[in-house]
Amino acid sequence: MKESRLGILGGMGPQATQVFYQRILDMTDASCDQEHIPTLIWSDTAIPDRTAAILGGDEEGCYQRLLSGAKLLESCGCTALAIPCNTSHYFADRLQSELAVPIVHMVRRTVAMLSSRPDQPRRVGILATDGTIRTGVYQRECEKQGLQAVSPDEKTQKLVMSIIYDEIKKGETGSREKFALIDRALREKGCDGAVLACTELSVYRSYHGLPAFYVDAMDVLARESILSCGRALRTV
Repeated sequence: MKESRLGILGGMGPQATQVFYQRILDMTDASCDQEHIPTLIWSDTAIPDRTAAILGGDEEGCYQRLLSGAKLLESCGCTALAIPCNTSHYFADRLQSELAVPIVHMVRRTVAMLSSRPDQPRRVGILATDGTIRTGVYQRECEKQGLQAVSPDEKTQKLVMSIIYDEIKKGETGSREKFALIDRALREKGCDGAVLACTELSVYRSYHGLPAFYVDAMDVLARESILSCGRALRTV
């Protein structure tokens, strides 16, 4: 039987990749080195910014770079691929069509998890990059599951982008004050839950913590990646 091997296509951004791998380690039921998942991480920091590529018209260049990285991990014997970048999942189905190894679909798995919760939210705020919002990747998956995806208003979305690009991607911890304004705006829109649909926001959560109102797509990806490799989850 072929050994399970996880491939992480990262670098989007590099800090988010590091946080994601730490969550894989934290969530795996392992008591020694040998019980952890053999993992290859390709942190390709030269992948074009996904939002800029999608909204600026260079989708193909971005896609080809992602495909090259995925093919590299596939050639190294990975049996499952994780891409800790929500915006890049705009390309996920196309990537999957050119790969033999399965991609653990971050967006699809996150929305499926939301729809199966006993306290299933009905109006779900989507905190993400402009690229993720504009491409509708979460909106489409939510619609399939009977959930209503709610995008922030323009002013709030600028705050989201500022935390992502002006703070976390520059190595800062992120403004609590800005996030408080975002939180208030979501609740005023009647949201009964929200998704941290950008891995930089997952990094923000690792610094500050957030209530259960927020579902972290990075956590879902980590859990599903572990299960896809046939390993058990650590129980708290």
